[in-house]
Amino acid sequence: MPAPSSICLLRTSAIGDVTHVVPLVHTLRAAWPQAELTWIVGKLERKLVGDLPGVEFVTFDKGAGWAGMRAVRDALRGRRFDALLQMQVALRSNLLSLGVKARRRIGYDQARSKDLHGLVIGERIPARTGEHVLDAIGSFCEPLGLKQTEVRWDIPLPDEAQAWAAGQLPPGAPVLLVSPTSSHSLRNWRPERYAAVMDHAAQRGWRVLLVGGPSPGERSMADAVLAACRLPHTDLTGKDTLKRLLAMLSRASLLLTPDSGPMHMANAVGCKVLGLHAASNPDRSGPYSDRRWCVNKYDEAARRYLGKPASEIAWGSKIEREGVMDLIGVDDVVERFEAFAATL
Repeated sequence: MPAPSSICLLRTSAIGDVTHVVPLVHTLRAAWPQAELTWIVGKLERKLVGDLPGVEFVTFDKGAGWAGMRAVRDALRGRRFDALLQMQVALRSNLLSLGVKARRRIGYDQARSKDLHGLVIGERIPARTGEHVLDAIGSFCEPLGLKQTEVRWDIPLPDEAQAWAAGQLPPGAPVLLVSPTSSHSLRNWRPERYAAVMDHAAQRGWRVLLVGGPSPGERSMADAVLAACRLPHTDLTGKDTLKRLLAMLSRASLLLTPDSGPMHMANAVGCKVLGLHAASNPDRSGPYSDRRWCVNKYDEAARRYLGKPASEIAWGSKIEREGVMDLIGVDDVVERFEAFAATL
């Protein structure tokens, strides 16, 4: 099979999924260093990955609606790629892909297709179940004749971000970062439970910092967490950038978070993750490299809300129900924290 000279990757969001695409970029670059790689990515997500070397980025501003789609189409006008890797099945992304001209259009298998995905592709990745999302994305190189056998990220960290992180996290006590808010509110844990774990870590001599973006929801969650704390903790909510957060994660000992973008950013730089999983399956969407420190109540959630064990429901099913995260108790998290602390 001849090497492609140009490949377009379409994965616009979200932060975690965009992080999962980075190893695929390295796989393609290693196999075909002369191939031109173009990545259509979201406006926010580009701030995290947009300085990857050897990749042309085309920004999709989903907030601009149809104008955002036209901007992508105009940026690619007159171009034809050897292959399009259509790695997002949402209707908006399927429509966006129509602006990409490509000889081969590769998308998801039938089981993972939705929102007219099958109408905008010509080939499919292998049909598999039981895969982590990163492995599914990695399999997009298989129709091209490759196999992703190495997973690495190497997301660039600017000097400014590293210097800022060093100022927040000088050498010394182990560091627990707490990123309490997911983009899906039903994946969020109770503020008072975060507070209890944060206080416990501080009493054990850890430095505890609360992190999060500038959105009103994240600010509200941070305020509720801090109000429930008995001890003072550093609040960096809304003060960092994606690159600064990545730099802090590269220096931290552990991240406490629900299923969220920061979970996968942490994994990408080797920071261990105490993930909180009840609404989602950690084997599919948890930290890719090491899930030993996660609390996994997914099976219990499946039994309670769906009436059957996790092994009998469709792979990737979300159990985003009111109260599902209450299945995770403070003691469950403290036990995983202590297990991790014992390894230091």
